[in-house]
Amino acid sequence: MTSQAPDSRQFLEKTPLGTRVVVRYRIPEGLTDALGDLVGITAAECTVRTRRADVVIPLAMVVAAKPVPPPPPRRAPRAAG
Repeated sequence: MTSQAPDSRQFLEKTPLGTRVVVRYRIPEGLTDALGDLVGITAAECTVRTRRADVVIPLAMVVAAKPVPPPPPRRAPRAAG
């Protein structure tokens, strides 16, 4: 069984840096997602800049990847009242 979908790797390799993506990948506890901008790609790993940090993901652990639309605008703070 291969742990990475070939289409996902091809998608990541062809996607321009700065594109907003979601990447699903394997971790010891199961699966998790990284949502953010694709900021790096090598033959072995990709880097996704999430809101919290840059996440470096080995391509061998990628299960799925796809582009996502930009985040919605932030809401205005509620007025105290």
